Amino acid sequence: MIRTSLKRVATDSRVPHVSIFTGVPGDSGYRVPPGWRASLEWLRRGKPQPTEARVIQAPVILSAAAWGPTQWGKRSAGSAFVFHNRRMPHLSILRSLIAALLLLFVSAASPAQHFNGAKAYEYAKAFAAIGPRWPTGPGHVKAEDFIRNQFKHDQLEEDTFTANTAIGPVTLHNFIVRFPGKKDGVIVLGTHYETNYPLRNINFVGANDGAATTGLLMAIADELRGKKLDGYSVWLVFFDGEEAFQKWSSSDSTYGSRHLAAKWGGDGTLGRIKAFLLADMIGDKDLDIQRETRSTAWLVDVVRQAAKKFGDERYFFQTEEAVDDDHLPFVQRGVPSIDIIDLNYGPNNSYHHTVQDTMDKVSAHSLTVDGDVFMETIRLINQR
Repeated sequence: MIRTSLKRVATDSRVPHVSIFTGVPGDSGYRVPPGWRASLEWLRRGKPQPTEARVIQAPVILSAAAWGPTQWGKRSAGSAFVFHNRRMPHLSILRSLIAALLLLFVSAASPAQHFNGAKAYEYAKAFAAIGPRWPTGPGHVKAEDFIRNQFKHDQLEEDTFTANTAIGPVTLHNFIVRFPGKKDGVIVLGTHYETNYPLRNINFVGANDGAATTGLLMAIADELRGKKLDGYSVWLVFFDGEEAFQKWSSSDSTYGSRHLAAKWGGDGTLGRIKAFLLADMIGDKDLDIQRETRSTAWLVDVVRQAAKKFGDERYFFQTEEAVDDDHLPFVQRGVPSIDIIDLNYGPNNSYHHTVQDTMDKVSAHSLTVDGDVFMETIRLINQR
């Protein structure tokens, strides 16, 4: 609507509404001062305008609001009286209105800022390039070092523990990165970063299954780093041991999240968590995020609202199903939690847990959608 109005004003260089700001009389109406003509010319061509041009145009529109009813190309008697006699009985109100509308216009003229999905993709690509990251393997050590190096200047905690797995005791490593906020409470974003142990011999790199969401959280960290957050603190958690060591079951899976949920339950941390958002397999080019049925209902609604802001509803919650994942240990302990997951990966899910899970199946666009929605969800939770 704003662009349409702007173009309408720009079609006639003798728009009378400009006169309240210029006082340059013409033969019929008022002329646009030379300094404004370039700005109007930008609008006629429909081209992007420099910042200074956008600011200059604002009075053209604002004067229309201040002027009152007129006809195009004509002056009303009342408006001429106001101008020629310099009588503006409500000048303070007029100035306030103009200032408010000017701020609104400049804000609307600025392009919408989107999350840097391209950066998330680059992080994911570099992480996937490590190769297979199964626990006890050399790639897992490289993955640990990658995370340590990425967050070496942040508040990084390494949560190392020994898990009794289906193949025996295994040392695993969760990583927690904290970005402090002003409000008392925490929003936790999580992902797993390792790859599947049973697939250790087939060069399974988990581009979408582990690397994409690791890259997503790293790019989210870039958005948070160096700022004092006005809302809740945001913690990023990189879980180890999500995948089964032999065959998926409640006891052979989600080792890192089960350990951390129990640990935080014991020391009181869980009571501080306002929301837990899990990201899993959402770098897929053909993004189709299911509604996970055991996720907290109000969080599902908030994520849906966040997606709507960007016109991305089509990527979210068109289908629903129950999924066993790293959010369940938190759900079971009463923490508001949601699993944001796309389990439909490739035709008939044919890429999942195969050598075909490679970076060519992941897209920066999907990661942009993800990042937009995660960041907006954080904002909306802070407003609750």
